[in-house]
Amino acid sequence: MSDVHGNTFHGRERMSHFTSTLSDGVAVLALNVAGESVNVLSREVREEFAALIDSLSANEAVQAVILTSSKPDVFIAGADIDELRSVRTAQQAESLSREGQKLLDRVQEARFPIIAAIHGACLGGGLETALACSYRIASDHPKTTLGLPEIQLGLIPGAGGTQRLPRLIGLRAALDMILTGKPLRAKRALSLGVVDEVVHPSILQRIARERAMEFVNGTRSRKDGRPRDAARVLLDDNPVGRSVVLRKAREAAKKRSGGHYPAPDAAMDAIARGYADGPVRGAQEEARLFGELAVSPVARELMFLFRATTALKKDTGVDSNVQPAAPLRSLGVIGAGFMGAGIATIAVQHGVPVRMKDTTHQAVGKGMAAVRTVLRDRVRRRRMTRREMDDAMSLLSGTTQLHGFGRADIVVEAVFENLELKQQVLHETEGGMRPGAVYASNTSTIPISEIAVAARRPENVCGMHFFSPVHRMPLLEVVRGTMTSDETVVMAVAAGKLLGKSVIVVNDGPGFYTTRTLAAFLNEAGQLLDSSVQIEDLDAAMVAFGFPVGPVTLLDEVGLDVAGKVTEVLREAFGSRIRASDTLRSVLADGRTGRKGKKGFYKYDEEGERKGVDSSVYDLFPQAEQVDLPAEEIQERMVLALVNEAVRCLEGGILRSARDGDVGAVFGFGFPPFLGGPFRWTDSQGLTNVVRRMEALQDRFGERFSPAELLVTMAARGERFHPDDA
Repeated sequence: MSDVHGNTFHGRERMSHFTSTLSDGVAVLALNVAGESVNVLSREVREEFAALIDSLSANEAVQAVILTSSKPDVFIAGADIDELRSVRTAQQAESLSREGQKLLDRVQEARFPIIAAIHGACLGGGLETALACSYRIASDHPKTTLGLPEIQLGLIPGAGGTQRLPRLIGLRAALDMILTGKPLRAKRALSLGVVDEVVHPSILQRIARERAMEFVNGTRSRKDGRPRDAARVLLDDNPVGRSVVLRKAREAAKKRSGGHYPAPDAAMDAIARGYADGPVRGAQEEARLFGELAVSPVARELMFLFRATTALKKDTGVDSNVQPAAPLRSLGVIGAGFMGAGIATIAVQHGVPVRMKDTTHQAVGKGMAAVRTVLRDRVRRRRMTRREMDDAMSLLSGTTQLHGFGRADIVVEAVFENLELKQQVLHETEGGMRPGAVYASNTSTIPISEIAVAARRPENVCGMHFFSPVHRMPLLEVVRGTMTSDETVVMAVAAGKLLGKSVIVVNDGPGFYTTRTLAAFLNEAGQLLDSSVQIEDLDAAMVAFGFPVGPVTLLDEVGLDVAGKVTEVLREAFGSRIRASDTLRSVLADGRTGRKGKKGFYKYDEEGERKGVDSSVYDLFPQAEQVDLPAEEIQERMVLALVNEAVRCLEGGILRSARDGDVGAVFGFGFPPFLGGPFRWTDSQGLTNVVRRMEALQDRFGERFSPAELLVTMAARGERFHPDDA
């Protein structure tokens, strides 16, 4: 490890992850974890960092230190999730937490000031490291984000974050950061006091050196958080005030989580202990609770999903060696309705020029207005600046012709779900596209191979199934038709990643994976309604299980006419296994379409806000007398119907892997994340047990509960869908 003059620090050699230079008493430590796209705090990195602190402390020439990163867009992304997943006991995880706390205590207590020069993602353990530094400077760049996302993994900050952050920015602001896990842009972090200064990226290192020299010269001193205003004195320094804030935070967290996630309460317990008994006791409680959470089933499943989505970022979507896709330079969108406008919105947000086409100027204008509405909301929520919104809108143009579509690398068709219409649009559009461009249909049910019949170049046709609302739903389902080329799949997958989506690739078939599996779930809801289970009971049971909304609410949100159409398509493919319920037929015949028509199973006001069950809908049920079923029976039927169809998709080659099925279910239609997905849930229940339960339901309700052959075979062999996590 050498300085700029070629001298060494106590004879040490250059280390593998850090480089260090020393000039005028200021050492610059630059982290660059070898062979990785991001910096993570693995054991090797932590040990190297600790050795550096010792070496620098022993060198009297070092009077200040700047901690920075050599990665282009990442400061420190957090802990090593693989290391966490390898622990088997709460004691092992607690020890990891204590090691991290001790390391950052050394950073905070070092004889010299340490200045964090932050550019790019500063998350989890990365932010905890920065919090232990004497001064924090962040670059004013969209990729510079600061946050503590551990709660999203079923964990809490484990290296002192529950103690340092509240003391730095106040209890209420710290709770918001820790309990939501949402990252902050640099300017928002500055306004809260998380960082001390925000500068342009081009001068970050220069300003960091200037601040370091100010520490050295004595013109700047270390400070402990922001000035304490009246609110902090009243709430943070007052036990009664703190208890009120924490009680309200617990109530809000329970409402958000449905009581399924233990981490929010644990975080508040650690914070409360620190305020009551001091930061040392608070850190001990943080480590203990971190240890318990790290080996909990919830954290295990959430860490699985994190690893699965990380692996998908590296997955090209094909098994063969195909050239990487060229960057997406231009996107065409056919259809300026709700879905088309949503696709255009995320594209311009990610810097991709979009040409949007519809049949009339009025429709195009309405679509462009919808894009602007979403972006304005992001500005209001401080997720983007007005300048960024204007820049994004400048990338969007509209047309009623095909002018400009010859420049598009991908054209996404988002028209009404009708085979003949989709074939017609493909035939018309393909003539205005360049030969190598990809044509993707945003369909949720119609097989891509049937749409591609109208194509001159069917090898360039695929499905790109986005989920509604596009700007919020994280999944993209890329559908490979029988003629789709590897190159087309790779291009569609790369485009989806660029647009910020987790992408799974599925093979062609009616409903693909997500729609088909969700249809089985909603089909069972229809059967339960036919037997006169109350709407409130059905929805409440599934929300209690962990779904974000109940199935009847979801039917109203999707649109009862859309649900009926999907059911018909899948009934033709799968026979009596998927059958439209008599209740749904009657409700549709009564002119109810759900929320969009302000009348469905629920009542809605003029703004479309749900106002409770419409009791008159019970007059349309086939059985007048309502029945009471235990929530457990409702959950059993609904979940096993979903699981069985998911396994059939894997069995039939629609899915490439159980991993993709789990990610698709969680991010596509809200399968409870803390259960990991239908395949992870089945593993946790035991395949033999699941088969036995399905057979019992088959005896009562018939073929739709007949266990998938693959499930029966794997159960007989004692296998699991995720054998590596046994």
